[in-house]
Amino acid sequence: MATTQATDAETPRRFAAIVTKAPATLVTVAVILIAGLATGALWSPFVDHPLFESVAYGLPAFAEGKFWTPITGTFFVDHPVVYLFAIASFAGMAFLEIKRGGRIALGYFWVGQLFAILASALFLWLAALLPWPWAQLEATVLDVGPSGGTVACIAAAVGLFVQPWRVRAWLVLIAFSVVTLLFWGSLADLEHAFAVGLVLVVDRSLKVQRTTVHEQRIIAGIASLALGAIVLLTTLAPTFGPFGRTEPAGGSFVDLALDVAVILIVTNGLVRGRRWAWVLTLIWGLLNALVSLALVVLLLTVLRDAEADAVIGGDAGVAIATGILWLLMAVYLIAVRRAFAARRRPELGIAPPPTRDDVARELRTHGGGTLSWMTTWPHMQYARTSTGIVAYQRRAGVALVLADPIGPEASRDESVSEFIDMAEHAGLVPCFFSSGEATRAAVPGGWRSLVVADDTIVDLEGLAFSGKRWAAVRGALNRAEREGMEFRLTRLADESWGIRAQLRAISEQWVGDKDLPEMGFTLGTLDEAADPEVRLALAISPKGDVDGFLSWLPVYGDAGIRGWTLDLMRRRENGFGPVMEFLIGSSAQRFAEEGAEIMSLSGAPLTHDYPPDAGRIAELSELLSRVLEPVYGFQSLHRFKGKFNPRFEQLYLLYRDEADLTRIGAALTRAFLPDASVRQFAGAGLELVRRPGGAD
Repeated sequence: MATTQATDAETPRRFAAIVTKAPATLVTVAVILIAGLATGALWSPFVDHPLFESVAYGLPAFAEGKFWTPITGTFFVDHPVVYLFAIASFAGMAFLEIKRGGRIALGYFWVGQLFAILASALFLWLAALLPWPWAQLEATVLDVGPSGGTVACIAAAVGLFVQPWRVRAWLVLIAFSVVTLLFWGSLADLEHAFAVGLVLVVDRSLKVQRTTVHEQRIIAGIASLALGAIVLLTTLAPTFGPFGRTEPAGGSFVDLALDVAVILIVTNGLVRGRRWAWVLTLIWGLLNALVSLALVVLLLTVLRDAEADAVIGGDAGVAIATGILWLLMAVYLIAVRRAFAARRRPELGIAPPPTRDDVARELRTHGGGTLSWMTTWPHMQYARTSTGIVAYQRRAGVALVLADPIGPEASRDESVSEFIDMAEHAGLVPCFFSSGEATRAAVPGGWRSLVVADDTIVDLEGLAFSGKRWAAVRGALNRAEREGMEFRLTRLADESWGIRAQLRAISEQWVGDKDLPEMGFTLGTLDEAADPEVRLALAISPKGDVDGFLSWLPVYGDAGIRGWTLDLMRRRENGFGPVMEFLIGSSAQRFAEEGAEIMSLSGAPLTHDYPPDAGRIAELSELLSRVLEPVYGFQSLHRFKGKFNPRFEQLYLLYRDEADLTRIGAALTRAFLPDASVRQFAGAGLELVRRPGGAD
């Protein structure tokens, strides 16, 4: 509740901050709204107003000597509905002003607006001299509105995006400009195209250099959607652009739905690098290009002038234009053909694929991090690189790497680079989960990182439970001694059937109290605890009952085991009160006696303390934490571990960019909860309703 109230209080402050940082944008919008209010354009079409012909710009206005109209026409909008889009389009100018200042934003707006108006008029004046019906019609049109300037600001704002979003946004903006000009073809669409072209030439922020496999697929996907939009546009509505007029193709809703489904399926296949999608798109592109070529030959060699005019004025003209676009698409697909060789479920890595025994052997030889032993658990897959092994799970089209690459630490960069390349060529989204700082430094420049947990590490050298800060642990150990509790550090296989049955009963009782099943991936079960290298810490009551138990995973260094990582924590209901403090404290003492350097209490997910300016990622993490806290108690677990005065090492989620987060989220959900049903997920989400304020 407190977090929600704080968020609500932040909203007015954020709005006020935007107002103070973008005054030029707000003043421009205010003038447009005042002009609309004064003339009634906010509620009735301005084209019917007597003032329209005096303030509207266009070739007819210039022919009559109304050279003031590019200024006056900027502050009016031709229809009330268009105000919604016109005001929204100023978001680009606001972004530009916040980033680069008011003078720069006003410069882009007015230069873009004036250039778009004047260049369009000059182009139409020259084009109307030709037998070109579209140009002759648009040369008679008057227009109003600020869209030339706002589109120029949007283009300039796109140039400020970080890579790879800059290239992607530029391609979307160019595709939008081309499609609207070719098939709506209004004077405003021509102005938008000139505004985009101006910023494209002046800013030179679109630099498609040597792109990655992933970016080549993204570009193909954007182009596929743009060409698909052309198909849908000519199917649904009449069009009139530079290449002629078309009528709706007609057909049923089912036909249209099938067209949309096919476009989306093929586009998704291109983005994922599927060969079949590349082949289908290439064949379709070449067929369209051949049809376009045949029509051009027909116009030049067979048809008479009158017949040629009839053809070019109909659907054939549009077919020629789209054929040219498809030819460009086909050329691009051929140029980047190596990016589309992904098979359905290919094996990653160099043959032969590693086994679980190979991974364990590498860990014993070269060591690993506090979570590395989890890579030996079931459901993991392994990719062999030239210098090591990478453990991952394949979920929802994601190659989800757990912890750090396994092998010599000096070769980590090579393993990271090779695995990313393997995953991308296989059509998978590569990401690294719960990785350390060294792996974060090894991923390519431009990759994003998100802290997913703080690993809690207790240094064992010189450990002594003395002083006020160890009072809770010391009290638990003293109480256990008074009540006759026994501490036993053992292995599951070494215990009797009765002890194993008690452990199973305690674990099943713990799981039965949850609305979701046991989590996996970085959280083990008794099955993983049965590994001979995993040790169990048992708390045995004077009656011989197990009141609680822990499981400890080995942490290998160059010279053998250097520490232990906490995995399972289970306690009997109504058993010894501070059993967990007793078990962890006793384990720490024993490990220190054996010469271990560290003891990791693992990292509780979604518990990282973000700085105030962390933004939306922190808000998302806090939301998930509030939803899952009543089920798994991550925050309370994190606070409990603080009793052992650990130091913290951040664990990261490493990913290419924000476009992958939706798929990565689905992959993580299935990795952690592979057996959870939709009902169980819904029940966990509703837990906050049943327990108001539980997360606070």
